[in-house]
Amino acid sequence: MGAGALSSWQFWAILSAMFAALTAIFAKVGVEDINPDLATFIRTIIVLLSLAFILFATGQFTRPGPISGKSWAFLVLSGLGTGASWLCYFRALKLGPATLVAPIDKLSVVLVALFGVAFLGERPSLNGWLGIALIAAGAVLIVVKS
Repeated sequence: MGAGALSSWQFWAILSAMFAALTAIFAKVGVEDINPDLATFIRTIIVLLSLAFILFATGQFTRPGPISGKSWAFLVLSGLGTGASWLCYFRALKLGPATLVAPIDKLSVVLVALFGVAFLGERPSLNGWLGIALIAAGAVLIVVKS
């Protein structure tokens, strides 16, 4: 793997999708016999420990310098959103099949596009909108009973 791949957002996005897919499968099995909120707590501890290990191992666990109030506020909101998403996701996996829960969860892609337009001023291309619409249609097709 070349150095170019490591600095490519596409490479990391594909890895993110692969790990997210594995997360759904592992979580579905892991949540079978326990409370989904406890499962989320255990998962969160593992994430924290893993990130701490990576930061220490790579020498990145250093003083970050000044962090603006705006950055703190939005990082806190993002963390709260992540926690809420994980709680809901594990509850959904406890109650339903991963093959239906995951596609609905991926409607977040559609919502990110809409929120990006509404709040960040982003403007997807025509092909971008077509892809977003196809993601939405695909999720609906998967979960609608014939």
